Amino acid sequence: MSKRDYYEILEVSKDASPEELKKAYRKQAIKFHPDKNPGKKDAEDKFKEAAEAYEVLSDQNKRQRYDQYGHAGMGNGGFGGGGMNMEDIFSHFGDIFGGGGNDPFSSFFGGGGRRGKSVNRGSNLRVKVKLTLEEIANGVEKKIKVNKYLSCKTCKGTGAKGGSSYNTCSTCRGSGHVSRVTSTFLGQMQTTQVCPNCGGEGQIITDKCTDCAGNGVVKGEEVISIRIPAGVAEGMQLSMSGNGNAAARSGVPGDLLIQIEEIRHEKFERDGNNLLYEHYITFSEAALGSSAEVPTIDGKVKIKIDPGTQSGKVLRLRGKGLSSINGYEGKGDLLISIVIWTPKTLTKEERIMLEKLGNSDNFKPSQETRDKNIFSRMKDLFEQ
Repeated sequence: MSKRDYYEILEVSKDASPEELKKAYRKQAIKFHPDKNPGKKDAEDKFKEAAEAYEVLSDQNKRQRYDQYGHAGMGNGGFGGGGMNMEDIFSHFGDIFGGGGNDPFSSFFGGGGRRGKSVNRGSNLRVKVKLTLEEIANGVEKKIKVNKYLSCKTCKGTGAKGGSSYNTCSTCRGSGHVSRVTSTFLGQMQTTQVCPNCGGEGQIITDKCTDCAGNGVVKGEEVISIRIPAGVAEGMQLSMSGNGNAAARSGVPGDLLIQIEEIRHEKFERDGNNLLYEHYITFSEAALGSSAEVPTIDGKVKIKIDPGTQSGKVLRLRGKGLSSINGYEGKGDLLISIVIWTPKTLTKEERIMLEKLGNSDNFKPSQETRDKNIFSRMKDLFEQ
């Protein structure tokens, strides 16, 4: 099932400002919050859908990729790519609703919301993947070895030694946050922050795992399979949700960010989804006409050179370029620029023959042809 457009989900226009996005998300989140819609799976799905849309559109880089490439530009997963849960969503509420860790909806629904202990998050990893033009044309699956933090197998990521118990943090009494009241010239002000004793987890491990020193993560390496769609371009960044560094004590892992590098092709130049190729012919082939085989990204094809073909003429083979990554624009074209090869040295007999031909009016360009510059020829090409 295809995903809905993020702008449609938040009911905003594509030029919506950050403040308009925030306001729209707040409206959707309140409308579909699970505490307001108990037992309604459809409302919970829309609640998550709105959170995913806001997470992408509120980030300038992600929004730019989404506007250009659609959902395909978000990579294999994205924020909501199967690893999203309620803790993910609530941990992003601070800048929308304010507050210091408690579910902001408790003020709307009588305090019955979830209490938000801090969720440990692993850091993102960034890797570069080099691709040939053929791999870009067809899409490819790559296996890469990544050095990263992995969940500790001994304690299964909990950070606790086998049989260890947990004590409720005495500082925050298990809430994960502490409040402080200070006096200002405006009156008393209450602020809430992460508990410094338990790091926001609300509990203390009585006996830490010796392999990971209680962190729940260890350094290691992992082989990750990356599916790269057809049509990616140099500098594009894909994201694999949950494949970054593991988080301390069974938290939420970071993402793997994949930077695309394009290996220069020996025959083709890329221009967006179009491919450019230069085909050299002799003067006699240009004058008399001929046929030739030229390469494409999928194999060779035969082209016809009309009699009287001029150097610089561009032949367009439609659909022989690259696919667009979102599939909306179809495939690009192969543009073949005809170049007439001029020999650098001539024999005496060849020179005599060419001098005779050069004296013929038929071998001299007209004034109109002389005046027609490269810009008008390019215009003719794109009007085809």
